[in-house]
Amino acid sequence: MLKIANVYLGLGSNVGEKLEHLRAAMGFLEEENDICVKKVSNVYLTKPVGFFEQDDFLNIAARITTTLTPQMLLNTLKKTERTLKREKTTRWGPRTIDIDILLYDLIEINTADLIIPHKEMLNRCFVLVPLIEICNENVLTKYNLRERLMKLPDREDVKLCCKF
Repeated sequence: MLKIANVYLGLGSNVGEKLEHLRAAMGFLEEENDICVKKVSNVYLTKPVGFFEQDDFLNIAARITTTLTPQMLLNTLKKTERTLKREKTTRWGPRTIDIDILLYDLIEINTADLIIPHKEMLNRCFVLVPLIEICNENVLTKYNLRERLMKLPDREDVKLCCKF
């Protein structure tokens, strides 16, 4: 029997039809046989991090279950990004879609191409606000998500935009 993992994803877009890019990405994931979308947060408008000469982002978090291994899931997410014409130009630069694995069950992975929990998850309001909205109590407690969010200075910069 295949093990079913509980996974949290962070998605963002700041190029073109941002909301449509988020919806398309979630649509591609829903079509995958080995992925079941359980819950998606509201959509939040956020300021860019790092490279500031770009448009604001729309961000969401999603809770999925999957039988894919973390590496297989990463490959699926990268394929989805390519399908939606993601181009890597500048680090933290503009993108049609960005999909990150935030958490995969409660395991920790640190390889050259995959770090779980996501290494910046606890430092980013645009990740924590939608994540807190959809995550279960085990995750909230283990990572002290609400407490971490309250310590971040830019939490007021994450604005509720619309329902997904």
